[in-house]
Order: sequence, then structure tokens, then C-alpha cells
Amino acid sequence: MEAEADVPEPVKAAFESSLVTVPAESILPLHQVTDAQKQSAKYKLIATSIAEVGIIEPLVVARPKNGDSRYLLLDGHLRLAVLVDMGERKIRCLISDDDESYTYNKRINRLATIQEHYMIMRALERGVPEEKIAKALDVDIKQIKRRRSLLEGICPEVIDLLKDKSVNPRTLETLKKMKPGRQIEAAELMAAAGNFASSYAQALLAATRQHDLVHPEKPKEVGGITPEQMARMEREMESLQRDFKAVEASYGDDVLQLVIAIGYLTKLVGTPEVTRYLAAYHPEFLDEFRAIIAAASLDQGGATT
Repeated sequence: MEAEADVPEPVKAAFESSLVTVPAESILPLHQVTDAQKQSAKYKLIATSIAEVGIIEPLVVARPKNGDSRYLLLDGHLRLAVLVDMGERKIRCLISDDDESYTYNKRINRLATIQEHYMIMRALERGVPEEKIAKALDVDIKQIKRRRSLLEGICPEVIDLLKDKSVNPRTLETLKKMKPGRQIEAAELMAAAGNFASSYAQALLAATRQHDLVHPEKPKEVGGITPEQMARMEREMESLQRDFKAVEASYGDDVLQLVIAIGYLTKLVGTPEVTRYLAAYHPEFLDEFRAIIAAASLDQGGATT
């Protein structure tokens, strides 16, 4: 008789499938919005956005527990304060099955540049005037017109790499001057460095070889950099990219070996007999072993915060 195949456990959704309407007085915030926060640019931007186009991202709450009649607010304290100040009595909310706010905040990414582009395009397709979108986002209408074509000339691989990043729109304008292959290289370097500033993109453009530009017949023009400096940057960038690729190729094996070594050292130092021997005859080794273990523990802890 054949063994039955293991049936995978169904994936539990983190949120209920539909929005619910909750009375404002039944929502319990984790902290109060101060008067100083209500004077901030962020609060005013949210207030303007809600007034113009309504709530885009609903509040996230947890259902009442232990006899309490109130919903615990997990995300959206500024939005709640704006809605209450506007006199809203009932608020549409998303119900979370997890009542820990830090867990929810880890699960979502704030609106990234490319996501914002898609949001603007959807609003325009639905007939929302450019002036209304500009007012909601507190930007000049010229920026809305520019963002219509934000991704034109950007290859799909780069869009995928940067889709959840906060990228300066000028960075994308700079990438458009490069051919797709070079765009990907530049985006990978920015992601590795965690730097998506337009100044860094300009530096990468200056270090780009002429034949990797969309218009190779036109000389590069980067403010404050001479042609001789750009030529030197090109050579240095080629060397840097070779080194980067070499490190990338061996990174997985290096990390695996490091994990094995740390595990061995942890067991070694955790053995009382070995610790006593090292402390008596080779204290410098014991100090180094403990420093390595401590450094590895700090790295792992930083990765999970």
C-alpha cells in the first residue's frame, strides 16, 4: 500500500479578507498624536491627501479581546488623528489576526517610488485630474506630468530590482541614459550599497563607458567632472565591478564556512576543560575566540531587528 502524500498545512492569512467599519471612539491607539506632530509636514500631507482623494491605505486594527469593546490600533495613528479632526465618526479598517503592531510594520513596505508611479497611473486612468493628485501628494503639477513617463526607458529587470526602494526620480532619469545591460549593473551596485541617491547615479553615469550609453555619439556631461576624470572613473569602475563579481561568486561559500567555524568555536569555548586550558596557557587565543563569537552574535542580532 502506497504511503499517503503529506498534505501541506494551509497558509493562514495575516488579515481578514474584507474591510470593516468601526466607530472612531471604539479604536484604541497605542499612543496619542501630539500637537507638535499635528504641526509636522507629514501630518499636513496626510490631511491634504485624505481631503482630496480619501483614505488610500486603511487603518489596521486587532479585534477586541478579553471582554474589551475597543479595537487595538496597530498602524495608522496619524491617519486616525486626521480623520477624527475632520469629524469622521466611522472609519473603515483592515482587521489583523496578529495583535502585535511591530509584526505588522515588518510585513509591509511604505510606498516606494515605483509603487507611487503605479498608484498615480491608476488614478489617472480612473479619471482623477492631475491637479487633484498633485494637491493630494503636495507636489507641483509638473512633477505629476513628469512621473507619467517615469519608467519609460527603464528595463524590466531594473524595475523589479527597485520596485520596493525609495529611489529619487532623478536617479531613474539618469539610468535612462544607459543601455539596459549597464542599467542593470548600476541598479545592482546601488542595491548593494543601499544608496539610491541621484548623486550616486550621476557618479555611476560618469564611470559608464561611452558605448554603454543610449546615445554613445554624445559626450557625457556630468557637472564638476572633467573628461579626464571621467576616463579615470571608467577604468576604476571596470576594476571595481570585476572585484564585486568575484566577491559575489564566493560570498555564499564564505558565509557557509564562517557559520561552520563560529559553531565550532562556540562549542569549543563552551567546553569547561578547553576554556580552563586556554585561559591558563593561551589566554590571547581565548580572547580572540570570544571576540569572534560576540561579533557574529551582534551581526545576527542586527539582521533581525
